[in-house]
Amino acid sequence: MERLRDAAAEGRIDFGELDSRLGLALTAKTHGELAALTADLPTPYFSSATAPATAPATAPAPGAGSRQPLVLKGGMFGASLGPGRWDVPGHVIAHGGVGGVTLDFTRVECRLPEVVVEAYAETSGITVVIPDGWVADTSGIDPGVGGLTDKTTSDRLPGTPLIRLTGSGTMGGVVIRHPNKRERRKLDAS
Repeated sequence: MERLRDAAAEGRIDFGELDSRLGLALTAKTHGELAALTADLPTPYFSSATAPATAPATAPAPGAGSRQPLVLKGGMFGASLGPGRWDVPGHVIAHGGVGGVTLDFTRVECRLPEVVVEAYAETSGITVVIPDGWVADTSGIDPGVGGLTDKTTSDRLPGTPLIRLTGSGTMGGVVIRHPNKRERRKLDAS
């Protein structure tokens, strides 16, 4: 119940959703029922050395201005952004939830020097697809139980952004990669 109240205070869920989830929490009979109510929320930050920890939210990337971060929540059915054109902010927060999240940067034009992608895989994974020539810094992510798979190259083209990956792989894991063969065929066809 405390995690749900914190999520509402942070704007991650609205107050109607808070009321609904609190009602379900009060009638839950198993830990699984309780876990489902917070599966799409980030793991809380604890100061205790024995508790699981997730780093506090990172600041927006340089050049991002005062624009609010883009927040994607996988929820029960998943969420994806791309491969079409979309406006890339300096800070993206992705919560895998139960359904997972896919972020596809392959068709975007990004003039920012750096984009922070805060990934919390939770139950299902998060996949980040970046174009060839873009590079990723994955040193800020805790792989958790689900792990981190980095299939990117370090061959950065001039004028392309650095994707700085932070957060936690938790149970679902995080994958960052360049387009696969099928995705490349689609890109070449358009």
